Amino acid sequence: MWQRIQTLYLGISTALIFSMFFCTFATIIGPGGAEATIAYREKLPYLVLMVMLITAHIAATASFKAFFLQARVAMIAGLLAFGFQIWLGIDMLMNLKTMSFSLTALFPLTAGVLDFMAAKRSLVDEMTIQAVKSTRKTRKNRNR
Repeated sequence: MWQRIQTLYLGISTALIFSMFFCTFATIIGPGGAEATIAYREKLPYLVLMVMLITAHIAATASFKAFFLQARVAMIAGLLAFGFQIWLGIDMLMNLKTMSFSLTALFPLTAGVLDFMAAKRSLVDEMTIQAVKSTRKTRKNRNR
């Protein structure tokens, strides 16, 4: 399972999204220098998207024997990650003056890129296997 590069990409992507459960999204600096932090798990839409992403990543990693299925699930996970990044970006733009945002707000973008790289590698592997099978079949028919 861990012999293919797409599994590594999906593993890193899963780790990035999983780490967001324990990270802070933003810090609000109030009057008098008082600080309040907001975690990703405190906002229900973020929590739901993170659970969906973790589920998609686990499904993509578990389907390592079915390359086309793995590629499709990785693409869906990538699209979810980009949607999550857009949502975070809109929240950042709306609260830019009142909040200081964490670097972890870019994790969904990184995870999305890794998901699409994994999907590409899965498709390349499947096409390579199909080409080898086709070549073997052609050679068998010529030898008859």
